[in-house]
Amino acid sequence: MEKVKGIGGFFIKSKDPEALGIWYDKHLGVKLTPNSYDELPWMQEAGPTVFAPFPSDTDYFGRESQMWMVNFRVANLDAMIIQLHSSGVEVIVDPEEYPNGRFATLYDPEGNPIQLWEPAGS
Repeated sequence: MEKVKGIGGFFIKSKDPEALGIWYDKHLGVKLTPNSYDELPWMQEAGPTVFAPFPSDTDYFGRESQMWMVNFRVANLDAMIIQLHSSGVEVIVDPEEYPNGRFATLYDPEGNPIQLWEPAGS
């Protein structure tokens, strides 16, 4: 069976796409789509990627109408939290350390949930 190799893009609707793209670049380092084919898009580091459908009545993503949540792998969760706090971004840190690592949650300016994950052993 042929299988996909990874995520090639993540696309979301936005009230202000330019401002939201700038927020992701400024706070998380996720570069905007280049304006030409001569430039490279944001490049991910190789690593685990979890694909997990949740029940439709989950409250894990925040508001009831939320249909998705992105999870970004980070090398140093504590450093990322300090960086976000210094920019005025609220971050909710999960106090538990799980066998697969540590987690924190934040929301972008449009209320979309973002989970940060520092894999165990990073």
